[in-house]
Amino acid sequence: MTNPAPRGRHHRKKQSRRRKLPMRYMLPFLFLVALLAMLMLRGYVHSEILADHRIQPPAATDRVPEQVLEGGPVIDARSATEPAKTLRIPDHRIVLTFDDGPDPVWTPRVLDELKKHHAHGVFFVTGTMASRYPGLVERMVKEGHEVGLHTFNHPDLSYQSTSRIDWELSQNQLALAGAAGIRTSLFRPPYSSFADAMDDKSWPVTQYVGSRGYLTVVNNTDSEDWKRPGVGVISKNATPKNGKGAIVLMHDSGGDRSQTVAALGHFLPKMQEKGYEFTNLTDALGAPSAHTPVTGYALWKGKAFVTAVGVSEHITDVMVVGLAVIGVLVMARFGLMLVLSFAHARRVRRRDFSWGEPLTRPVSVLVPAFNESKCIANTVRSLVASDYPLEVIVIDDGSTDGTADLVDRMRLRHVRVVRQRNAGKPAALNNGIAHARYDIIVMMDGDTVFEPSTVRELVQPFADPRVGAVAGNAKVGNRDSLIGAWQHIEYVMGFNLDRRMYDMLRCMPTIPGAVGAFRRDALNRIGGMSEDTLAEDTDVTMALHRDGWRVVYAENARAWTEAPESVQQLWSQRYRWSYGTMQAIWKHRRAVIERGPSGRFGRVGLPFVALFMVVAPLLAPLIDVFLLYGLVFGPTEPTVVAWLGVLMLQAVCAAYAFRLDRERMTHLLSLPLQQVLYRQLMYVVLLQSWITALTGGRLRWQKLRRTGAVEAPRATPRQATGHSTDRRPVA
Repeated sequence: MTNPAPRGRHHRKKQSRRRKLPMRYMLPFLFLVALLAMLMLRGYVHSEILADHRIQPPAATDRVPEQVLEGGPVIDARSATEPAKTLRIPDHRIVLTFDDGPDPVWTPRVLDELKKHHAHGVFFVTGTMASRYPGLVERMVKEGHEVGLHTFNHPDLSYQSTSRIDWELSQNQLALAGAAGIRTSLFRPPYSSFADAMDDKSWPVTQYVGSRGYLTVVNNTDSEDWKRPGVGVISKNATPKNGKGAIVLMHDSGGDRSQTVAALGHFLPKMQEKGYEFTNLTDALGAPSAHTPVTGYALWKGKAFVTAVGVSEHITDVMVVGLAVIGVLVMARFGLMLVLSFAHARRVRRRDFSWGEPLTRPVSVLVPAFNESKCIANTVRSLVASDYPLEVIVIDDGSTDGTADLVDRMRLRHVRVVRQRNAGKPAALNNGIAHARYDIIVMMDGDTVFEPSTVRELVQPFADPRVGAVAGNAKVGNRDSLIGAWQHIEYVMGFNLDRRMYDMLRCMPTIPGAVGAFRRDALNRIGGMSEDTLAEDTDVTMALHRDGWRVVYAENARAWTEAPESVQQLWSQRYRWSYGTMQAIWKHRRAVIERGPSGRFGRVGLPFVALFMVVAPLLAPLIDVFLLYGLVFGPTEPTVVAWLGVLMLQAVCAAYAFRLDRERMTHLLSLPLQQVLYRQLMYVVLLQSWITALTGGRLRWQKLRRTGAVEAPRATPRQATGHSTDRRPVA
């Protein structure tokens, strides 16, 4: 008898392999696909995709039947057994035809003139315009006018294959079905003229279209309103000779049609006084209506298409508004950063600047560590080399790689190890605070190294009793790879320049986990490090602001951290940061309605942080989306110039940030590539974080793999002067 247990395990493995992709991954992908589809649809209905603007030159006419060349303007080639025949409009009847619409400006005015004078006509609409302005097509039908096809994209069909002709006709019919619930049997070829202008290139098209069941309608009276010759000339050109019937060509789209509208106001009553009747084509010919109602699947398909076009139009409008908003925000943020960071640097670098009496009393340095055996030795050695009195407490959070044993074997003075079961970083820090001897607590990560002066520089602001926490200057140590270089730019420009600005605004959002210091009393008053969010550093910083403490930035308190070296690790880190920041903003949302320091932070700092750390980065990729859209669909040159302008502005800010931090400018060579690739990755991460939050997902702490590439720094004469151009402590 077979043991069922192995089969059960095998079944569970198969289920595990078939596990569905999490919603937080699917939704960003589907969102991007939908956005791309909407942009492609917009490009299609604006004749930016599949458009063919070639026009066939005149050709010979020897293959065109004589009765067609000398016949009327309505060509019936629908019969497969009989030759094509033509039809003329009876005397004293005029069929006004309007091409290329509907237009949102001029078509309503044309319809108003026709309604005013109780006249009817035929509107030969393009699918691109009909799908964008379906309400106007519906109005044409309701007011008794006839509608005909003028193709979807308005190409010269003599250049097109039969499959493309079918596509142009079917898509045009689809737009009509969605707009007015009808099909039509009337067709006018783009760039057509009189019947005697039919040639060997256009005649086969007329035959083929006839075989598909359409009447081809040209004209025998051209108002030439497209030339805008004046109201009098248009009216004169549109007048038939000797009381004959006519199909008159006019336009309700394609440019300024004010002369056409004005001419109608003059032409219609004048011709009616002469006994002319303005009627539909089928009424003039005594034939059944050209319109056939559409029902069932065809109707819903048309409505779905028109709805999708409407959505694509609105999405583009929203994107344009979003681009304008992000443009203003980016400009405002960059301007604010430049002004306030300059003010911050000028203030703290004055010779007479001081926080108060220099601090010399010892501090406690907490190093939470989980499986940091590759990095912990470098971290601890850098602290022992400090020029400031301190104790080091390594809190081993249930490591399985011998991290705690490694520190014990080092037998360094003033270094203690506290062991605990794995409980997470906030719990480890709270445990470290409980074991700390001193009233100033410095916190750092287990993969970070300090310079000898870092602790001294970090704690000096505590001479001001109003200061509850200090943010240090975190730097990327492993910046030699492309991903490392991009993060280096981000740290110098996006983090440290921001911190100068936030310091001046007194709404510093985050004390970096890599290098920060806290007053013990301040931590005790807010209940220590919270485990409510995945961004405990942001959470505690906001809590300190709400409790009335000042949070400042110490630019010379440098810490060198090992940044993620793969896209997957970077994704995991930034996903946690983004999601944790959202959690912290949501947790402290009540500050918006509170009074005192909490209310000030809630009404100044919290919106500022939400706007520039959550909303603006989500909109920033619109710049790149419009770059791609402009490159594909045009206008190319203005699009590229605008994008380069934004890049230049970012380059100026980045160069200024590098100058403030005394960093080498050569790393900025990768800035353009960072803007194209790195920003898109951060955008998708932020979008995924939004979706995780909105869908109620839970995100676990994600440990990054470290290499131990960042070593303890060695003091050099150039470092002592503060003019080093590259102080990286890299192995």
